[in-house]
Amino acid sequence: MANTKSAKKAIRKIETRTAVNKDRRSRMRGFIRKVEEAIATGSKDAATAALKAAEPEIMRAAQKGVTHKNTASRKVSRLSARVKVLSA
Repeated sequence: MANTKSAKKAIRKIETRTAVNKDRRSRMRGFIRKVEEAIATGSKDAATAALKAAEPEIMRAAQKGVTHKNTASRKVSRLSARVKVLSA
């Protein structure tokens, strides 16, 4: 258990950051899920629109430190490759 004043404050800050990061991660996953559902239905237009909405959200999560930059880029790349296959 934290004894010092600064340690107690650090615990409060960590709890706040954890809650914010959970929300951001959940939001990002929701956007990814929408793209994957659109791909599953086979709708090219819906998948393209969902990807266009998801890409900035994924990169924002990386910018805020929720995920690593390379992980975010990899997710966007793989999703866009799957959407591209639909249009072919």
